[in-house]
Amino acid sequence: MSLFNKRLPTPKSELFAALDVGTSKVCCAIGRAIGSKQQDQAPLKVTGIGYQLSKGLRGGNIIDLEALEDSILNAVHAAEQSAGQNINSVYVAIPGRWVKSHRIKVELQLSNHPVDESHLKRLLTLNRNAAIAPDQQVVHVLPISYTIDNVDGIRDPIGMIGQRLSVTLHIVTAPTGMIRNLTSCIGRCHLDITGFVVSPYASGLSTLVADEMELGVTLIDIGAGQTTIATFYEGNLTSLSTIPIGGANITNDIARGLAAPLAQAERLKTLYGTLIQSSTDDRESIMVAQMGESIQDYSHQIPKGMLIHIIRSRVEEIFECVLKKVQTHEIDPLAFQRIVITGGVSQLQGMRDMANQYFGRQVRLGTPNGLSGTIDLINDPSFSTCSGLLQYAFQDFESQQVNVFSGTKLPVLKKLNAWIKHNF
Repeated sequence: MSLFNKRLPTPKSELFAALDVGTSKVCCAIGRAIGSKQQDQAPLKVTGIGYQLSKGLRGGNIIDLEALEDSILNAVHAAEQSAGQNINSVYVAIPGRWVKSHRIKVELQLSNHPVDESHLKRLLTLNRNAAIAPDQQVVHVLPISYTIDNVDGIRDPIGMIGQRLSVTLHIVTAPTGMIRNLTSCIGRCHLDITGFVVSPYASGLSTLVADEMELGVTLIDIGAGQTTIATFYEGNLTSLSTIPIGGANITNDIARGLAAPLAQAERLKTLYGTLIQSSTDDRESIMVAQMGESIQDYSHQIPKGMLIHIIRSRVEEIFECVLKKVQTHEIDPLAFQRIVITGGVSQLQGMRDMANQYFGRQVRLGTPNGLSGTIDLINDPSFSTCSGLLQYAFQDFESQQVNVFSGTKLPVLKKLNAWIKHNF
């Protein structure tokens, strides 16, 4: 075949795969498109999910490439076994801990010409790197609103005529080194990366409804190693913020406070953990093994109220940090009128009531939506990020993806290799 002959592009696959590399677990999910968003049924069916304990990570940093590679391989293998199909590429979540938010405004002269696609492409790439540090890589470029001359709040300027067109952009970046290491690790698992998505954005796509995103909402995703906060307004992601406290901190507090092993502290949190206080808490007892001892050999009783106090104290600290970010305008107060809480820690009994009392706002718990399947985990809040990655992939499949100008471009050599593989 001649190098100048181009093979027709193959149709997009209706099979999608998502990979969420978190602090406590690695999750891989495989889904298939079974409809469209215009239909009443869920457009995505989850066919396989695989979980694996996350190894090789500490504080969100890769400290052991081989250990992380092993975790990813095991999670992917479990998902493939569950789905009965193999995958070649994945959409990957970038932890919110490393994400940075930038807001910039750029302007373009129209000279009374109608706005077309070429204007928007120039506008979305114009001077966007000027505000980005050299060690950061662009992940998302999201237009918030357009302005033509003095008319603000335009959502779709195509076809409109004016002198000047400007746009407010929300640019999301992540450290280049972290992306390269993650790409290398996934590549060692013989997987290609279809795209990167920051985890708070993915969680929002899976747990929020259209009216919430339109009227303004703050999504608080409390994971194992961090709490991420994302605000949405008029259908757009408007800000991202992170608190380096999560469910693992609660487990560590229980282990220290009760002198218990970490494994038992996690078990106590899961079995008896609650945020609801009652008058009988101090009269109820829980058996706790001492560190280094088995519960059969030596254990002691502690009042249930002590466990509740430890858990509530850390959750209150998370809520306090959220309020501080609102006060420093890192979170848009307009979007803070409604709150959705998701993530593994959101499953603590009494979370919604405690948040309602603390914030004095409308609060609900967020679970993944828009999915179908026989797997129980699709409705679990700890599955929110993976679910959102599948939703993002489906938008890509239907060519409805807002983020068409991702900064995660392939190197020239890799592009050439991909072209050769595609045409020969």
